[in-house]
Amino acid sequence: MRILKWRNNNCNIKAFYMKPILFVLAAGMGSRYGGLKQLDGLGPNGETIMDYSIFDAIRGGFGKVVFVIRKDFEDDFRKKIIGKYENHIPVEVVFQSRDKLPEGFVCPEDRTKPWGTNHAVLMGKGVIKEPFAVINADDFYGRDSFAVLGKELLNASGRKNDYCMVGFRVGNTLSESGSVARGVCESDADGYLTTVVERTAIERIDGEIQFIDENGKKVVLDETVPVSMNMWGFTPDYFDYSEDFFKVFLRDNIGNPKSEYFIPLMVNELVTKRIARVKILDTASKWFGITYAADRQGVVDKIQALIDTGEYPDKLF
Repeated sequence: MRILKWRNNNCNIKAFYMKPILFVLAAGMGSRYGGLKQLDGLGPNGETIMDYSIFDAIRGGFGKVVFVIRKDFEDDFRKKIIGKYENHIPVEVVFQSRDKLPEGFVCPEDRTKPWGTNHAVLMGKGVIKEPFAVINADDFYGRDSFAVLGKELLNASGRKNDYCMVGFRVGNTLSESGSVARGVCESDADGYLTTVVERTAIERIDGEIQFIDENGKKVVLDETVPVSMNMWGFTPDYFDYSEDFFKVFLRDNIGNPKSEYFIPLMVNELVTKRIARVKILDTASKWFGITYAADRQGVVDKIQALIDTGEYPDKLF
C-alpha cells in the first residue's frame, strides 16, 4: 500500500493511500442566520458543528478534509477553524466564487447568488483524487452516519459510476419548531436510489409523519423512510459528469439570477439516464441543524446532551 506524507509547519503526518476525503461545503452566505454559522461556536469549548463532523469523520476512517469556502472570509476561517486540526488530519482549502465558470461562459454582472451546491463540489476537482464524501458545514449528522459512509467509501477505490448517499430515517430529521422540507427517496429492490423528490411541510401530526402532495392528498410516511440530508459519497469521475452537465445547465439558466446547480439535480440526471447508480445507506443517526438564529440554543442543548451521554468528549481537539 502506497503511503502519502502530508507536511504542515514542519510536521509530517502519514495518511494511507486511498482513505476517503471529507469535502465540506462551507461557502454559504448565512443570510437567514444573520452571520457565518459555519464559524459559530456551539460546543462547550467553542466547537463548531464542523468540528463534530470532522471528529466523527476521523473515527469513521477518513484521511483528509477539504473545505470549500469564499475568499472573503479566508483569514477568519484559517484562524478559527483550520489550526485546531493540526496533528489530527490533513486539511486543504478551495474557493467558490460566482465567476468560476467553464470556458466560454461569463457570470452576469447582476448575479449575486452563488451557483449552488454542485458548483461548490466542482471546486474540488483539482485536489480530490480519491473517493470522497460531501457534507454541509452547518448540519449535524452524527457518528453512525460517518461510520457507514466511511466504510462504503473505503471500498470504492477504482470504481466508477457507483455512488452512495446516507439516507436518514425521516423520523430522525423532524423539527420541534414546525414542518420541514426533505428529499424523500425511493429505491429499487437492491437498495439503489430511483427517485428523490423534494417534499415540503413534512411534520408529525397526531403521531403520524405526513405531508400534502401535489394533488392535495395527505401522504403518511413510515418512520424509516429514507430522506436526503445532503450527505453523499462519490468517486472522482463524478467531477467530469458535473462539469459537462454544468455547461448544459448554464446554457439554459445563466440569465436567471435565482438559478442554482444543486447536487440532487446532477444525481437525478445520472440516475434517470442510467449513467450511474446511487446506493442508499441506512443510518441510526439523528440529524439536526441550524438555519435561523432562533435554532441556536436548541443545537447547543442537543450537543451538550450527547456529551453528557459519552458520545463526544467535552473537548474535541
